Amino acid sequence: MYTEIFPVTSHVESIVVLSHKSPDGVINVKVEFGKGKGKVPLDAIAERAKKYQPKPKITYKMIQEYVEKKYGFKVHTAYIAEVKRSLGLTMYDAPNAVEELKQPRKCPPKEKVEAIADALKYFEVI
Repeated sequence: MYTEIFPVTSHVESIVVLSHKSPDGVINVKVEFGKGKGKVPLDAIAERAKKYQPKPKITYKMIQEYVEKKYGFKVHTAYIAEVKRSLGLTMYDAPNAVEELKQPRKCPPKEKVEAIADALKYFEVI
């Protein structure tokens, strides 16, 4: 059911009716783990699970720590954002972002751009 309470917004309210129902049928599945005929090896399951495991989300803090450890200097998050923007990478839509900046964006120094780009390569973002 689709009901629009606030017509100016894009919010939708849904109404759901829950009821208790018995299942139509039951399927029993028996799986034996281990080695041998008709058994599922645990090693294969672990390898398959690793393949489908999502990559961890790379944060600005992780990039800052990598640059500081490898290059010995700190980089500001604004510099990381500028490098990502210059490379055409997707940016997070900040809920409190402003339309016009109070100050123009500062271009990071070349050495910091290279360090941030190296960190992005290290974390396989680029």
